[in-house]
Amino acid sequence: MPSSDALLDAALEPVVGSKTAGALKKAFGIRTVGDLLAHYPRRYARRGELTAINDVPLNENVTIVAEVLDVRERPMRARKGSILEVRITDGRSGGIMTLTFFNQAWRAKDLKAGVRGIFAGKVGAYRGALQLAHPDYELFDGEDERDSADKDAAKWAMQPIPIYPATSTLASWQIAKVMEIVLATVRGGAELPDPVPTDVRNERKLLSLNEAILKIHQPETDADWQKARDTLRFQEAFVLQATLLDQRAKAKAQAATPRAPKAGGYLDQLDARLPFTLTEDQITTGAEIAEDLQSTHPMNRLVQGEVGSGKTLVALRAMLQVADSGGQAALLAPTEVLAAQHLRSITNMLGPDLSASLMPTLITGQLPAAAKRQALLRTVSGQARIVIGTHALLSDKVEFFDLGLVVVDEQHRFGVEQRQALRVKTELTPHVLVLTATPIPRTVAMTVFGDLDVSVIAGLPAGRAGITSHAVALAEHPSWITRVWERVEEELVAGRQAFVVCPAIDAAGAPEDDLDALVEDDAELDTDELKPEKASVESIAALLREHPQLGRRRIAELHGRMSSDDKDAVMQAFSAGDIDLIVATTVIEVGVDVPNASTMVVMDADRFGVSQLHQLRGRVGRGGVPGLALFVTHAQPGTTAYERVEAVASTTDGFELARIDLELRSEGNVLGTSQSGGRSSLRLLRAARDGDVIMDARDAAAEILASDPGFAGHPVLAQAISRRLSESERDFLDKN
Repeated sequence: MPSSDALLDAALEPVVGSKTAGALKKAFGIRTVGDLLAHYPRRYARRGELTAINDVPLNENVTIVAEVLDVRERPMRARKGSILEVRITDGRSGGIMTLTFFNQAWRAKDLKAGVRGIFAGKVGAYRGALQLAHPDYELFDGEDERDSADKDAAKWAMQPIPIYPATSTLASWQIAKVMEIVLATVRGGAELPDPVPTDVRNERKLLSLNEAILKIHQPETDADWQKARDTLRFQEAFVLQATLLDQRAKAKAQAATPRAPKAGGYLDQLDARLPFTLTEDQITTGAEIAEDLQSTHPMNRLVQGEVGSGKTLVALRAMLQVADSGGQAALLAPTEVLAAQHLRSITNMLGPDLSASLMPTLITGQLPAAAKRQALLRTVSGQARIVIGTHALLSDKVEFFDLGLVVVDEQHRFGVEQRQALRVKTELTPHVLVLTATPIPRTVAMTVFGDLDVSVIAGLPAGRAGITSHAVALAEHPSWITRVWERVEEELVAGRQAFVVCPAIDAAGAPEDDLDALVEDDAELDTDELKPEKASVESIAALLREHPQLGRRRIAELHGRMSSDDKDAVMQAFSAGDIDLIVATTVIEVGVDVPNASTMVVMDADRFGVSQLHQLRGRVGRGGVPGLALFVTHAQPGTTAYERVEAVASTTDGFELARIDLELRSEGNVLGTSQSGGRSSLRLLRAARDGDVIMDARDAAAEILASDPGFAGHPVLAQAISRRLSESERDFLDKN
């Protein structure tokens, strides 16, 4: 066994054997002793408290505590052999499940009536009864000891049994047995290096790391694991906040070229031609950005704002301040549709004279060869002061003359390596401005964006007519779909335009082939409550073209499988009023700005997440025309899927929706960790619940960092930060 200092980083294979280590790595990405110790129980069971069998979900892997009711063996009808049927009960009325074993009659020696244990497997149904076929199980021993004294019996019955996140090939108790091998070393005197300083720990009456690890994995009472969980939750928050604050300090220590505005320059000229007054939030955020840009250290700022709050204008003003100093700005957009939309809107805001001087240039993967050569030449020569593009901007072929500012639109679509690819295109680190239209609760912002300064644009520009939203519950009222199309026609008769969004391109449910997200991977969808087939662009477009009224309208389709030129042509025609209705996937989720578009119909709305529905709704009601959003769903009222849709329909306050989103969905998914690797997700910490812990941990980490830059005087904490960053955590810290 390695020394105490090296224990957490020790490979698991020499400790538990290659077969077990391989199984843990395959199932959970666990590679080291530290990884294993951080695989905390997800709940605790008791021998004396049986699981409510009727509450277990069908078609899911479960781990339950139950008692054997009876056992019987019967011959198979169609072939040789026998089936052992074991009925288990939770001791409640009707709470019975059958375990079935084929040709394993010998199990009857252990599975006797009255024996209790933990049973694990996938829940199925056979002739209306719940069933586990060939389940794993571990029977409780100590029956004789349990009967020896009432006091011992009570202790035996109520001692918490850790139930670990498990798989069909690796049961909870198997993980517990592996854990015991490592815990024996900890119990034997190996001191785990604790990243939380003693004074910080004592002030909060927390356990040592050794105590916490032992008590969370092998508690004797509920108080044991509860105290251990509190300790480990604070430690997780402390290390995370220390990591973010250290990253922030290191970023601010880098050198950057100051970018000061110029009297009478590009920025002043833009402000002079704006036909409206900036909102108070735009002015405040603009001042914060302007100050950052004039620093000799790089700006790293997040601007979060409501849909349609004017973030693009704030970003453009920052680009012109950089242009005033002779520098260039790169705007990185997640999709080609959005990149092209940005080019058009920026060119319109600049006007012909400023556009001629600044030469906004588009670089995307599908740009024709001749146009791409010209765009690359403009960029490397510095002629293009504003360069807009998708991932194509990250190519080695794209070189800048003097890159001073990187603007990242919709931050969650880009990883740290991608942003770094832009940063290295200049001698000094460029300033970075991150935009997101997904409002983020404060505790989540601290947890996910803690290395960035944050500005908020909450107010909307004057003149917005507002949006009315409705959840259309087809499960209860299937005929309402007729009224949906009638309502769309009424808007078109009034001279307005409409979007219809579907979660799939065709009947096969084919995904997009580019970055245009179809359905949020992180949305917890109640799939068994949905209709079998997704509404698709092809099927809905065909239906509308056959509709008695809408069939006479100019209808176009838009999705990620189309070429860049075709997508751009559709959007330009829609913007010009030459198309009445677009049937699309979520390629129109962000950035698309057509003031005359009044209606947004989202088909199978329960297949989308809260923030995505809010983004889609934000495509209408952007001018003086009132907006209408109709969220069509087959989810049953009362289900989580329906609550998600109803929540969006009930309010247009993005920050309130962000709070609701945290309550409705698993938090790891809200933070995007489901897309960045299993080991990079939060383990015990929950931003929606643990705001006070996060703030307390951040204050403690900031105080230490202020007196000990780089945590040189706190080597265990520095090692914990390094470990966190090395475990594919960079994706997590980069808010994927």
